[in-house]
Amino acid sequence: MTRFLVRRTLLGLVVMWLITVAVFSLFFVAPNDVARPLAGRQATPAVIASINERLGLSRPIWQQYLSFLGNALHGNLGYDYYHSVPVTTIIVQAVPITASLAIGAAIIWLVLGVSSGIFSAIRPRTFADRSITGLALVFYSMPSFLLGVLLLYFFYFRLTLAGYPIFPAGGYVPITQGVLPWAQHLVLPWISLALLSAAIYTRLMRGSMLDVLGEDFVRTARSKGIREGRVIGMHAVRGALTPVVTQFGIDLGTLIGGVVVTETVFSLPGLGYTAVNAITQQDLPVIIGIVLFASAAVVVANILVDIGYALLDPRVRLH
Repeated sequence: MTRFLVRRTLLGLVVMWLITVAVFSLFFVAPNDVARPLAGRQATPAVIASINERLGLSRPIWQQYLSFLGNALHGNLGYDYYHSVPVTTIIVQAVPITASLAIGAAIIWLVLGVSSGIFSAIRPRTFADRSITGLALVFYSMPSFLLGVLLLYFFYFRLTLAGYPIFPAGGYVPITQGVLPWAQHLVLPWISLALLSAAIYTRLMRGSMLDVLGEDFVRTARSKGIREGRVIGMHAVRGALTPVVTQFGIDLGTLIGGVVVTETVFSLPGLGYTAVNAITQQDLPVIIGIVLFASAAVVVANILVDIGYALLDPRVRLH
């Protein structure tokens, strides 16, 4: 078990190193004039010269990369040249918003998707199974921005006109100002993300459960007279969760890296919203910082997925 986790962790570190090489090559090697895009559109020649000197862009490429890697390892990702704020400060301010959105939505879609997938699988080809599958297909096919706009229209605009201002139009309130205001600003984004993702998990869990229910160990458990609920809960569900864990780790890592569309629709200043603004303003230090953070989130999520594999299926530890 320990060797398995060490190998996966080392592999994750290698992946992160390759990502830093790719990011450095994309932003510092490929452009002819690196300082110009880093300085922004309104930069003066003095600012460009200052950036060239600060970053040591006249040095050999390998020295520039070592400096870039060393700064990143020490948490120095540069400065936002529009506001003279460290990029790490911007990320630290945005991460709690994206994490609140991602974790809350993940809990909802995991409960909905897994439970509905199990219910559909144990009643195959019934009206309930077809209804759940059809509903999942509807949400799976719906664009995320459209669902977000529909939720805002019905639950914010229409309810406010009717004299029931329950849900706000958007924005974010820190949890330190109260759990209720924090949840009120996030419940519609949670639902928007959860319904789309739950549709994927419903189909994934249903297909996995149907495969596992046909396995020999399930038939053996039933032939021993074990209660059907215990067969489903203790044997079939555990065996069917492996692909769900894979998908969940990837999805959660991606969400924490930034949910662009949902954060933009609901005006949540998280990582995705910040990344869109940085791309619009060509604020490359912020873009680089968010790319590295998002990559690290995905790598960590995959390592956690491997740990989940090892806990669910002891055979995985041998590979």
